[in-house]
Amino acid sequence: MALVSAAEVFQFAVKIEENGYDFYTKYAEKLDSNSEKEIFQYLAGEESKHIKIFSRMLDSIESFKQPINYPDEYFAYLQAYADNLIFKPGDLDAEIAQIKDTESAIDFGIKRELDSILYYQEIKSFVPKAEKDHIDTIISEERKHFTKLSQMKKEL
Repeated sequence: MALVSAAEVFQFAVKIEENGYDFYTKYAEKLDSNSEKEIFQYLAGEESKHIKIFSRMLDSIESFKQPINYPDEYFAYLQAYADNLIFKPGDLDAEIAQIKDTESAIDFGIKRELDSILYYQEIKSFVPKAEKDHIDTIISEERKHFTKLSQMKKEL
């Protein structure tokens, strides 16, 4: 029995992308090098594009209605995972302070993209069969971002 709708997954996806946008924007503001700043402004722009893509996809599928028998603990787990394991909005300054150079920032981004991919693969099994293609679309977008970051790292 599916516990999560594709619409709900898109809600989480939008939140994850918003957290990523906040991180990359904040990190770019701290950089002095224009070339490094451009990298992170680009990454923030990619997150912004994903927010728009996922929001449009959310609008195109039926609205989420939480079932009466929905386990609140599992919903809380999914939300906590999205908020805390991928990008931690409350800890951005601490995370940024640990990044010492462009390579470590790109590594941070790569890890977050992989975490996102794993997250969507994890919850895909809880989405109704007819909606799994929507989740595959999110995973595909995250893989594109991962590939771009990996290419950027090779070019350093």
